[in-house]
Amino acid sequence: MDVKTFEEIVYDKDEKTGIVTVAINNPKIKNALTLGVCLELYWAVDAMQKDDTARAMILTGTKPEDTDDPTKEAFCSGGYFNPSYLQTLDEEKKKQIDFSDIAQKKLCLKMWEFDKPVIAAINGLAIGGGFTIPLACADLIFMSEHAWVRLPFVSLGIIPELASSYLLPRLIGFQRAKEIMFFGETLPAQQLFDLGIVNKVLPHDQLLPHARETALRLIPPAGAGLSVRLTKQALHRPLIRAVTEALDRENEYLNKAFSTTDFFEALTARREKRAPVFKGE
Repeated sequence: MDVKTFEEIVYDKDEKTGIVTVAINNPKIKNALTLGVCLELYWAVDAMQKDDTARAMILTGTKPEDTDDPTKEAFCSGGYFNPSYLQTLDEEKKKQIDFSDIAQKKLCLKMWEFDKPVIAAINGLAIGGGFTIPLACADLIFMSEHAWVRLPFVSLGIIPELASSYLLPRLIGFQRAKEIMFFGETLPAQQLFDLGIVNKVLPHDQLLPHARETALRLIPPAGAGLSVRLTKQALHRPLIRAVTEALDRENEYLNKAFSTTDFFEALTARREKRAPVFKGE
């Protein structure tokens, strides 16, 4: 896939530095994580793997065109459950999507095995998969002071994905991870920094410049790029089996959860703007 034909992400390579900025580009739906976004992110990583002059990735979200208010920006609003979206996908994309891979095993492993540095610049709200993607796939996570995170999986009658069920407890401990996943409460950027989940919280206008400055420190001539890549491989490869097993478990449980009464009640309640009434089945 030619990166110039991407429809739901923007792939912008700085030819001088080799830094590729990848922006989720669905601002009208708060950069939701559609199946097309996941597929194009996979293609973006693949394109970078094959391009020796592409040295580092910055992952961010496109800001809305109708406002300059940084508090209105979205990095990614998570999974998109609108059935009408499927009708907008062309047949070629549909052929390449495994609709049973709800946990996004294909994308997660592609990014987990990608050895070039990935920096997430979270410019606004990050909900569900909008945060589990950088959690699983980014080497460094920077957040705008206005950004916040929510993991609402349980409140939707489903479970977390992108290997977050394995990774998050090992970052912050089982009790805190369970609390965050069970209750889906809003977590501001500073709290995520205090928990050790993100690397830095920045003034909004410094987010992308700082991400670029950091990327430059990881690639030649300022950074020993090969050493960075080998270090990343040394850290990731021992965990690939565990991450793969976590993704398989998540897919098993997600496919089960997506057929439950509670999941459909959660969607109905969201559409009707009321609290869900769960039955535990």
